Amino acid sequence: MSAPRSFLRQKNPHGHHRVTYVELFFDLVFVFAITQISHTLLADFTPLGVLQVLILFFAVWWVWIYTSWITNWLDPERTPTRLMLFAMMIAGLLLSTSIPKAFESRGLAFALAFVAMQLGRTVYSAFAVPASETAMRRNLWRIAIWLACSGMFWIAGGLFEGALRPIFWCIALAIEYAGPAMRFRTPELGASSFQDWDVEGGHMAERCASFIIIALGESIVVTGATFSEISWSGVTIAAFMVCLIGSIAMWWVYFHLGVEAGAKQISHSEESGRFARIAYTYLHLPIVLGIVVSAVGDEVLLAHPQGHMDAKSSLSIIGGPLLFLLGTLLFKHVIRGSYQLSHLVGITLLVLLFAVAPYLTPLTLAALVAIVLIVVGVWEAISLGGADRAEA
Repeated sequence: MSAPRSFLRQKNPHGHHRVTYVELFFDLVFVFAITQISHTLLADFTPLGVLQVLILFFAVWWVWIYTSWITNWLDPERTPTRLMLFAMMIAGLLLSTSIPKAFESRGLAFALAFVAMQLGRTVYSAFAVPASETAMRRNLWRIAIWLACSGMFWIAGGLFEGALRPIFWCIALAIEYAGPAMRFRTPELGASSFQDWDVEGGHMAERCASFIIIALGESIVVTGATFSEISWSGVTIAAFMVCLIGSIAMWWVYFHLGVEAGAKQISHSEESGRFARIAYTYLHLPIVLGIVVSAVGDEVLLAHPQGHMDAKSSLSIIGGPLLFLLGTLLFKHVIRGSYQLSHLVGITLLVLLFAVAPYLTPLTLAALVAIVLIVVGVWEAISLGGADRAEA
């Protein structure tokens, strides 16, 4: 009789937890956050601007992925958990609207919203877990202690301006990202075990895939919005098509074989928590960041398809897909235990493009990058498609 009152998701031995509508609704805040990050990077593509955007991006990803872990354990259809997600959405909107001026006048607002989301969600979860789940409760309290420590540096950074803010926030991020790697080792409470982090693999894979869709969707929205505001000509239409083909190629590289293989691997893993920590929590970072940078490259391309090639153009047009391929290479290495030759060749070709980029127009360079992504996707589909379907 106690099962219906539990806030935990009910385990399904013959399937995986579906992603609920409230989780998808929650993700809408992060569509806006990703848009804000890409626009901030486009406006200030300098070494300092890149550092600031990386801090903001790492924070946004971290609050989202932590929430995905929680909704893997707790049932989002339970009213208190659903209300918690709605409260997170309100704080998330404050966080997102603060991004463009996070290193200016809205640093404290960003920090307070971030700490409220991270710490509030974790403390709620610790109380929502049944008292009988002692190990899970202790795990959540360890996480809360780590987040409270990092939260002090987030707030301190929000209070100080100038050079101190990125320093404090880098320290806060170091604590946040070291937590899972250190298994949240805490005095008196010890360290969490990977059994404490067991997740339902199919749900985790689907949640991270949805964030990839968010990033790709933001890229397409940016492309469409920019194209609608410029003069149409043969050159701008060609640039528009190259942008779309590049996004489609990235979708293909990630989704055609990688998603199902990852879901299958984590679902059959004896240590799903360890797998999720590496493959999804950490290794999806360069994948999503690569798509965000590619969106900046798309805006640069559409604005000046035949313009002069500068560092901003080459780094965004090549660097985004390069980060994306590097992330998918590492992700699929964890899945399959080997490095995909198609991805290695694609990464090599993209690196070589940096040497010739100064002699090309943005449109020519973007077209070559899109061709590399297409080659990688087709190569992988031909080389692994038959084997993966045979295993399915």
